[in-house]
Amino acid sequence: MALLGLLWLAGAGSAMGTAGGAQSSSQSHTHDFLIFTTVFTDRGFALYGARVRIRREQEKKFRWEGSSDHQGEVAIRVPQDAEYEMTIEARGFKTETRKIDARENNRADLTIRMELESPSGAGGKP
Repeated sequence: MALLGLLWLAGAGSAMGTAGGAQSSSQSHTHDFLIFTTVFTDRGFALYGARVRIRREQEKKFRWEGSSDHQGEVAIRVPQDAEYEMTIEARGFKTETRKIDARENNRADLTIRMELESPSGAGGKP
């Protein structure tokens, strides 16, 4: 019975060690490309909650997604050696699109200033 208890403790200890070390050793980010984006309103204020989606340039489906925090910042890791398209959407603002070349370097820092959508009815029929 005591041996069974020791085996259980040894298993629990190694499981805890694996969980803590998994982030740094088994999931290496050495071949990742970091897209760090800061999103601002048209008036220069940080824009919270902007939806950022990224896809490989030749694909139709978005594979990576995030939202800007209270400082307007969002960081998303993607595989290196590809070209990407990023869209930024926020309620009340026009959708912005940017091309990102992740074939060189390992990081892109972008600053996006969103434009207000035109009010409904502006430029429309009388």
